[in-house]
Amino acid sequence: MTVKLFKIVTSRDEIIVGFSEADLAIIGSADAASIGRKLVADGSLAAWQYAVRRAADGTLEHGPLHQISMLAHDSIRIEPYASALPVVEA
Repeated sequence: MTVKLFKIVTSRDEIIVGFSEADLAIIGSADAASIGRKLVADGSLAAWQYAVRRAADGTLEHGPLHQISMLAHDSIRIEPYASALPVVEA
């Protein structure tokens, strides 16, 4: 199963979140517009926040940090995020 990363931009900061294929199937599509529509329709959306970390072998990877809840009124922009690093699923 693969994880697709997105950058969530708010008035205060930016975070990287990841959605599994199963999450995206519930949302309806694997694009930023569908995630935005789901967030507005539901008012909030849970996701895994991803961050760069060291793997067991010392290489860098994008891995899950912790689960967060995004609020519709706090998010300004959702955009796809392409990582040059391997992405580890939650």
